[in-house]
Amino acid sequence: MWKRNTIIFLSSQAVSLFGSSLVQYALLWYITLETRSGTMLTLYIVCGFLPTFFLSPFGGVWADRYDRKRLIILADGLIALVTLALGISFLTGGGSTSLIMLAAALRAAGAAVQMPAVGAILPQFVPAEHLTRVNSISGTIQAVIALVSPIVSGALISVLPMYYLFAVDVVTAAAAIAVLSLLFHVPPHDRVDRPMTTSHLEDMRLGVRYIRDHRYLISFFTFIGTLLFLISPAAFLTPLQVVRTFGADVWRLTAIEIAFSAGMIAGGALMGFWGGFTNRMHTMLLSAAVMGGCTVALGVTADFWLYLAFMAVFGVFIPLLNTPSAVLLQEHVESDYLGRVFSVNTMLFTSVMPIGMLVFGPLAEVVTVEQILIVTGALILASAIAATRNTTLLHAGIPLIPPQVTPLTETVPDQKVSP
Repeated sequence: MWKRNTIIFLSSQAVSLFGSSLVQYALLWYITLETRSGTMLTLYIVCGFLPTFFLSPFGGVWADRYDRKRLIILADGLIALVTLALGISFLTGGGSTSLIMLAAALRAAGAAVQMPAVGAILPQFVPAEHLTRVNSISGTIQAVIALVSPIVSGALISVLPMYYLFAVDVVTAAAAIAVLSLLFHVPPHDRVDRPMTTSHLEDMRLGVRYIRDHRYLISFFTFIGTLLFLISPAAFLTPLQVVRTFGADVWRLTAIEIAFSAGMIAGGALMGFWGGFTNRMHTMLLSAAVMGGCTVALGVTADFWLYLAFMAVFGVFIPLLNTPSAVLLQEHVESDYLGRVFSVNTMLFTSVMPIGMLVFGPLAEVVTVEQILIVTGALILASAIAATRNTTLLHAGIPLIPPQVTPLTETVPDQKVSP
């Protein structure tokens, strides 16, 4: 029965994510083409991540207080309503850059509610021993969407008015909501039925204390945050490097995106088949080491085809970081705190890389992108080596003894490691 729920849940999320990705690319390109302003593009990116960063702690509290399925549905509905309003505005000729900025901020607010709930709900219906495979499948689906959606969005925006893309997002969100509401049956987690004796701010404080009292979480989030900061040049500055070094050809920019996304798809499939090392941290450290090496290689290679190969390998090892990191939290964090812990994870993944660009973007005007990649790649390798000496972090990577597969009407028992 859990397999049926997994298929339904992942399918609904894939449909919703595809529609959202189409709109995100369409809005990004609209801002780029209409304004041709780096400042406006930066403002759009900031509007798209700041609300997620600041509201994620509340999203985590809500994911631990309320029915996570309903939160996902409400967040999808909010995002769809914002997109619908934006579509109507464009249809009636009232579309504007400022309205797009507002819509980006409201969509990001919806993501702040949705992302912690999605991360926390999986252990409610997926047996612990299958979390790695399910997270791998989810990551592969996201990689496929990342590969396909810019192509589809570009094709649609070139022949259709913008409001048609907005309509697609509304329809896909409505379909996802219908599927979750009618076909996805998972009882709420235990805390939903308990009387609430604490305020939202108190719940937030308790979440911070939980992380502080479990030292492996501090080490874990420090490692992830450092890694994401150092990866940001490879994620955002490589198109600029390609234009400066290899030539301003559109096919080259397209090729690096395809190589990276194809690598992520292959990496997701690899994780689904292999599952990684027994110790989750060993898999993550291998991923960090290879990504560090690839980052250095991107900074030194002078052959574009070899450059594409390194970009593909980089993509392969992204799921080897993302999947075990999510499973580690899902296995070890108690159900009552899972939403709040995942909200911190959401804050890191949505904010650290843009913050990194505030440092590395201006730096790229002073030194070459190649120099930045070589230095950050070396620092990634150093971080991976340093993490091998963190016994608290390595201990947290050891999976707990898998429980028996629980019936669908029960939640996975609360589990934790010793602080």
